Amino acid sequence: MTTTTTNVPVTGAVGTSYTRVEGRDKVTGAARYAGDVPFAELAHGWLVLSTIARGRVLSVESDTVRAMPGVLTVLHHGNAPRVDGDYMGMLGRPDPIVEVFQHDHVPFVGWPVALVVAETSEQAREAAEALVVHYEEEPHDVEFSSAHPGIYTPDGSLVEKGDLAAGLAASAHLVDEEYTTPEEHHSSMEPHAAMARWDNGRLEVVDSNQGSTWVAQELAKLFSLDPDSVRVRSEHVGGAFGSKGVRVTQILAVMAATALDRPVRVVMTRRQMFSLVGYRSPTAQRVRLGADADGRLRALDHQAHSLTSTVHEFVEGSAGFARPMYASDAHRSVNRVVRLDVPTPTFMRAPGEAPGSFAMESALDELAERCGLDPIALRARNEPDVGPVSGLPFGSRNLLACFEEGARRFGWADRDPRPGLRRDGRWLLGTGVAAATFPVIVMPSTAAVTAEADGTFTVRITASDVGTGARTALTLLAAETLDVPGERVHVRIGDSDFGPAAISGGSMGTRSWGWAVTAAARDLREQLALGGDIPPQGITVRSDTSAAVGTLAERERHSYGAQFAEVAVDITSGEVRVRRMLGIFAAGRIVNPLTARSQLVGGMTWGLSMALHEEAIRDRATGGHVGADLAGYHFAANADVPLIEADWVDDPDADDPVGIKGIGEIGIVGAAAAVANAVWHATGARHRHLPIRPDRVLSAGAPAAGDSDA
Repeated sequence: MTTTTTNVPVTGAVGTSYTRVEGRDKVTGAARYAGDVPFAELAHGWLVLSTIARGRVLSVESDTVRAMPGVLTVLHHGNAPRVDGDYMGMLGRPDPIVEVFQHDHVPFVGWPVALVVAETSEQAREAAEALVVHYEEEPHDVEFSSAHPGIYTPDGSLVEKGDLAAGLAASAHLVDEEYTTPEEHHSSMEPHAAMARWDNGRLEVVDSNQGSTWVAQELAKLFSLDPDSVRVRSEHVGGAFGSKGVRVTQILAVMAATALDRPVRVVMTRRQMFSLVGYRSPTAQRVRLGADADGRLRALDHQAHSLTSTVHEFVEGSAGFARPMYASDAHRSVNRVVRLDVPTPTFMRAPGEAPGSFAMESALDELAERCGLDPIALRARNEPDVGPVSGLPFGSRNLLACFEEGARRFGWADRDPRPGLRRDGRWLLGTGVAAATFPVIVMPSTAAVTAEADGTFTVRITASDVGTGARTALTLLAAETLDVPGERVHVRIGDSDFGPAAISGGSMGTRSWGWAVTAAARDLREQLALGGDIPPQGITVRSDTSAAVGTLAERERHSYGAQFAEVAVDITSGEVRVRRMLGIFAAGRIVNPLTARSQLVGGMTWGLSMALHEEAIRDRATGGHVGADLAGYHFAANADVPLIEADWVDDPDADDPVGIKGIGEIGIVGAAAAVANAVWHATGARHRHLPIRPDRVLSAGAPAAGDSDA
């Protein structure tokens, strides 16, 4: 596997826009992804997935398939290598996907039941499609609703403060509504892929992941290996959004490489990704808000329901959205789940905050209407001085500055609050607004910076650039700290041999890695200032931020944003078109405005898609998806995306030694609510269930202005 070395000039300071250092390699095809890297004697694995939703495998008729051209082996629960049954994953509990081929139980449609390995991927696919598997089928349940009798409250999911019943009873204005969001999928551009091989007793995996350290540690535990004997590399990643952790591709590639003693690559198809890499659970959320005559919240109640699988608990924490957001005399937020015969959901861009913000920010819009207040004024009136639930001081909180700047640029002051008044031919026009937040997270990381004899500097860190521009941001941070032009800095990432580092997730990547890189670069610069020649092997300084992270003062640390949207609704066809969007964010120190803006606009685009298009449908009879592909799963295409602007306000935090907050997740938060609120303003009809499809628009109709409860 070659390492990308092509850099474009990045001379200058942090805070100025620069193109990606690996951009030329990506657009010319020189950058190799996990499925592209060549290896001698490489074999190819093709997954065979279950066709039943619950039951067990009775037999796998592999003899005929083994005789087909090029087939090397067929792995299944009866012959696959065993994994550590006491394995505990990074999150404290093993995801059942690591139990693949360890038993005959089938927990959902699309569970892996066999892997056919052949000389070519075409031979493997042909043989896999010919494989006959017999099952004993059992009754299944895949139907989600908040009224399901199996709903329960996981430990630690309930947060309460004050007397909720008294607050509601004393309120002059009330909102009590249910909001729903459907199952949604990551569908990253690059499918999940992994190659495994043994090299002189050491396991090497070339993968597409969000953290090579994480994957290496998990594989070592699973296969009872010395951690130093596992190396995972993931130089380029074509999107992840929370789905590229420890997955079946890595596990089965290792199993097959072990069985055959040769390199094996496993690549998922688009359809297989719909059942094997996680997704966002559907949600049903009840929001109750009570406010006094002036619009100040007396009670806030957010009850969020989601699903999980029968074999592993994952909670979509939608009810957590409002906990740092609004002051209220009484507060209750709780997340509940139900176990169904479905694949396990997982983290997906802004897990919890994305669906939670749709429900809460829609409910606040309804409350503003009932209070006769502007939606921005209502939010300002309920701005907290400290964490509403935690009581902790805020690190920095510039949410109102986002609203003020956004309102000025969007022309909010000219908005008539009454719905259904503006028209452009057959289109009804409306505008909406919503707030956004996402927590600031940091994880300990290590980094090494080397002063080379030729005057350049090499940074090594197990970061993962999933398309965010992390490689470029780290180049800029290192160059600034070393006080050298960016062309003299070369950043190498995605190799677990570089040492432990944070994953790319939870918007923590650049914050965590940047801290480690600047610490090492600062120490190296001080060492170089002492003088002396640089030896041929260079001078290397290594950092570890574990102690520093542990001493960070406890604060409510969040990014914030204000989302604005204008829509046009054709009430004869039900079509909704978003005409423009504006997002203004308070997200700490912005390292590279070019890639930062790209991340924010990407998140806002996804929020538009969430509001109007995305919806995975599960067939109650079979337990599987209807249209598990990008033809059946609709999302916003180029023609659906209008002018989207993203910008930010100054957001310094004097108490924070890094200042970087993270921007990968917050762009999607609140965007769907802003669109939905704009649809209400255009038509007078409130849409509490996503997506806002044409049939739902037609069913809701266009009542007279002021009739907002249709």
